[in-house]
Amino acid sequence: GVLVLPKRASDGASPPAAAAARRKARTGRNSAGDGRVGSPGAAPSRDPGEGSSSAAARRVARSEMRWSREERRAGGPRQEEPKLNSSTFALTGDSSHNQAMVHWSGQNSSVILMLTKLFDFNLNSVTESSLWRSTDYGATYQKLNDKVGAKTILSYLYVSPNNKRKIMLLTDPEVESSLLISSDEGATYQKYRLNFYILSLLFHPEQEDWILAYSHDQKLYSSVEFGRRWQLVHERVAPNRFYWSKMGLDKEPGLIHLETTEALYVTCKLQNCTDANKGKPFPGYIDPNSLVVQDEYVFVQVSTAGKPIYYVSAKRDVFTPMKLPKYTLPKDLHVISTDENRVVAAVQEWNQNETYNLYVSDTSGVYYTLALENVVSSMGPEGNVMVDLYEVAGIKGMFLANKKMDNQVKTHITYNRGRDWRLLQAPSKDLRGNSIHCVLPYCSLHLHLHVSANPYTSGNIDSRESSPGIIVASGSFGSELTASNVSVYITSDAGNAWRQVFDEEYAVLYLDQGGALVAIRHTPLPIRHLWLSFDEGRQWSKYSFTNTPLFVDGVLGEPGEETLIMTIFGHVSHRSEWQLVKIDYRSIFNRRCTEADYQTWHLHNQGEPCLMGVKRIYRRLKATSRCVMGKTYSVSMTSGPCECAEADFECDYGYERRTNGKCSPAFWFHPSAMSRSCTTGMTFLNSTGYRKVVSNNCTAGVSVEYTARRQQCPVLAPKGLHLVTSEGTLTATLGANVTFLVFLEEGDGARTSITLDFGDGHALTYSNVSSIEEGIKHIYRAVGIYRATATGENSLGSETTVLYLHVTCQLEYIHLSAPFVAVRNKEVNLTAVLWPSQVGTVTYIWWIGNNTEPVITLEGSVACTFSREGINTVTVQVSAGNTILQDRKAIAVHEYFRSHLLAFSSNLDDHNPDVAEWRLDVSRVIKNSLIQATGVREDQLLVTVLPGLPTAAEFFLLPDKLLTEGKPEKTSLSEVLLGALNQNLVQFTLRPGVQVTVYAAHLSAAPLVDTSENHSGSAMLMLLSVVVVGLAVFVIYKFKR
Repeated sequence: GVLVLPKRASDGASPPAAAAARRKARTGRNSAGDGRVGSPGAAPSRDPGEGSSSAAARRVARSEMRWSREERRAGGPRQEEPKLNSSTFALTGDSSHNQAMVHWSGQNSSVILMLTKLFDFNLNSVTESSLWRSTDYGATYQKLNDKVGAKTILSYLYVSPNNKRKIMLLTDPEVESSLLISSDEGATYQKYRLNFYILSLLFHPEQEDWILAYSHDQKLYSSVEFGRRWQLVHERVAPNRFYWSKMGLDKEPGLIHLETTEALYVTCKLQNCTDANKGKPFPGYIDPNSLVVQDEYVFVQVSTAGKPIYYVSAKRDVFTPMKLPKYTLPKDLHVISTDENRVVAAVQEWNQNETYNLYVSDTSGVYYTLALENVVSSMGPEGNVMVDLYEVAGIKGMFLANKKMDNQVKTHITYNRGRDWRLLQAPSKDLRGNSIHCVLPYCSLHLHLHVSANPYTSGNIDSRESSPGIIVASGSFGSELTASNVSVYITSDAGNAWRQVFDEEYAVLYLDQGGALVAIRHTPLPIRHLWLSFDEGRQWSKYSFTNTPLFVDGVLGEPGEETLIMTIFGHVSHRSEWQLVKIDYRSIFNRRCTEADYQTWHLHNQGEPCLMGVKRIYRRLKATSRCVMGKTYSVSMTSGPCECAEADFECDYGYERRTNGKCSPAFWFHPSAMSRSCTTGMTFLNSTGYRKVVSNNCTAGVSVEYTARRQQCPVLAPKGLHLVTSEGTLTATLGANVTFLVFLEEGDGARTSITLDFGDGHALTYSNVSSIEEGIKHIYRAVGIYRATATGENSLGSETTVLYLHVTCQLEYIHLSAPFVAVRNKEVNLTAVLWPSQVGTVTYIWWIGNNTEPVITLEGSVACTFSREGINTVTVQVSAGNTILQDRKAIAVHEYFRSHLLAFSSNLDDHNPDVAEWRLDVSRVIKNSLIQATGVREDQLLVTVLPGLPTAAEFFLLPDKLLTEGKPEKTSLSEVLLGALNQNLVQFTLRPGVQVTVYAAHLSAAPLVDTSENHSGSAMLMLLSVVVVGLAVFVIYKFKR
């Protein structure tokens, strides 16, 4: 792998990346090398050495002297300080570089690659880089900047997980976007230009040359030539939601699982991702960023009315809703692991904020039971949720977890995959042999469960496949886990007994497959010593690894469990170059191990040897043997079966463990429910309330008593019929396919017919439920609310369910129809005209005049009066579905007015686009023409052009504001206006060559509309529509009542 290192601040401030170690049970995924590190602090003016007279250095010296006294007491006096076989190499010229990415090929290779870079946190980019290569296990390095291009700035180092000789370097895209590819462990490179920016890479788990690349513009590319050529796979792909196929499960090795930004789950062929070749394993949309493909399981999330429903597919079969206990009501769910043919999920329930509950599934991944409550969680450096759960390497079924109890965090351990948990027994004696009085359950040992690629990280826990039973962790004992008074603890018997080995934080690393341990102190000060133990941490010897004290940034051992060569990365001061110290431990071993150096070790849990249904006996190195096991050593384990006992069974779905240890049905669970979806003539497993823990290998014993019994399916009438749309909504779009899904909780689905009446005069009948598993599609041809009805019927009865579906179409345009002029205190009709006229359920919101509160109606018309003269504004908003449109009109309100319709010469219609702005402009031109022809004052005249064709208009004669007494003589003014119109004196030029004449429209009903009080006819003209059929003109009046 690739180790990412920040340069630590020399003043003792730990960079964020060093403090934010990754936990074992983390959720989410990140491509190799895609790490971000924090900014180092300022360098001090002086670099304190290990022998400095500063108070901090004196504290270190006293601590080491105190430990030396302890050494002498345990192992006798030392004549002189032993030194390790080491060499130091300085990366000259890179003193300003604050990050490094290191790759050690391993696999009997002596090559180490190191990319150092200066990351500018203000610019958020790399501004300098250097590439170094060693061919002698890190004793010396060669700078390769000339080979990759002197001006090339490198940002990331990637390594093929299937062939460590294949290296890929990514340039900084701010300068150029290209790849440097090597097939000889970084000795030579070829540069390939890219036409996209790479954000992350995903290597195929088996094919060494197959890579997926995700770009900054949400496009996914593939390469089958290790990056030499790229092909676009799919556009609009959700970040980090793409996965390679798994051999033996997917139909093709080159299949890609991905989630699109439109929230669809799609499968694509590697070299031929066309619409015709795309698969859609899940019908309908999923919640954004919810697709997870892990091992043999696929997970998606679909929310309905704010409630999430989680679906799982096992072995690429159909998706089924995950069955958590009924009132779990999850706010958040993360898949922790999917190994051993079962799912471990962390669920944050409705009443939790900082903790998660752990649930474990059966092999189908569908039915879940509670394993542990209130497990501590935190946010990782990449924004992902991390849960304090650690799986111990080398011991199947063993986990450690930090649980919050009464606001105290306590560490628990399980040996049977979460079926039973217990607290850790604290050591009986401390480092100096003093007795520790720590009595369970009031006092116990608590551990930090961090896991990091860099072992020189605070709070790490470590175990190895090659060293079963040996666990190293930092923590404290007492009533709860604390961040202070941290010590280092080791167990050699898989967590039964623990020993305190340091009373400060140390990084402890495994040598020679666990045959020896190395400890390096965590300190903000420079160091030059480390400690070695050859007896599983019981005694430690102090060695110097360098003559000059070093601020340690990280430690990297030779890949593989057999590490005997190690590199320590550090710096003398923050302004100095990186110092790389190679340590070769081979010289401290004087012989190879023989058979006499090994012994058998029996795994147990507080004396109980039967764990996960077997007794396991391991062959391990004796604690007293100081020899090299070497690369050829492999762990050997023999096992014998155990008879099944109650401890081999966990509670089945719907059952809860009581205080007496027995599993009983939860209050919400009906045991008979498991047989309700059964088919007559078939059989089902009738649960006893228990199920065997997954991967448990016990035999006989109480197996028959606790194992589910196969029984004949009962014959039941249909019950619990559900009808939903595939989108989970109550709306559908006009003219689009709607997919109806029918579910039956009880009854024989194979013998229950389903009739679905769509509510629009169409209906379909199906012989059984299983024939419509993929849904029933239908298209509605008209807007409306439809009563869709599903009826299930068999020989024992029937049941009906109803779904009210709102079929809508997009609202595209609205127009507020209102009079241009109104009489004060007289009722006015306002109408909102929609296009299309039928769009479904619509809400109208009206703001009228100076009213601060709107009037809300379900009808498109409203009546109102205006008490204030002058210009009054009316605004209407129309809400249809997710669309809200509005229109606004200004209405002139007066005590009275006279009005008359106008007509035009026919040439105006050829130039009328029938848009509001054109009508306003032409209205202004007509008004000016009338004023010029008649001499009427501007404030006495209003003109409006009406919508539609043929073009028509109306003029309004308003009260004379200069008259203070009596009624104005309206007849004389109106006669003047009509006279000018009838004599063709009112004309205007629309455009060069287009002269338009304005006429008075010929009305047969009434030549003039008068709204004065003494008028015996119409009181007010409320809504005027002009429709021309031949020569007829109709005027609509609203008369006094």
